[in-house]
Amino acid sequence: MQTGSEIRTLSGHSESVISVAISSDGQMLASGSCDETIKLWNVATGSEIRTLSGHSYWVNSVTISSDGQMLASGSWDETIKLWNVQTGREIRTLSGHSNSVNSVAISSDGQRKYQNLAITASSRITASQ
Repeated sequence: MQTGSEIRTLSGHSESVISVAISSDGQMLASGSCDETIKLWNVATGSEIRTLSGHSYWVNSVTISSDGQMLASGSWDETIKLWNVQTGREIRTLSGHSNSVNSVAISSDGQRKYQNLAITASSRITASQ
């Protein structure tokens, strides 16, 4: 960030990117898109690691757990999906929202009662474990 110049462009989504998140170690970036996918990227090389597919509408929000093992995504399809970052497999779908899920977050403190709690916001705020 010393010069403010572009380092690289990550290309691969077929539609606009709505959300990005970077892992706590700075090695991986996740991007959520209007193409209904999430892409995982190697920050150092700019190469795509994998594509996560499963949402049926735009992916509005992505976040990566502090240990880099799990990703949460929120979508216009009114669901939250939890993903295993290493395998790219969907762990679980959380449904019940009556509108799009616009924001997701994962707690980072393993000492809390609800480790890896996903907090989401649409027309109401929901906590899920």
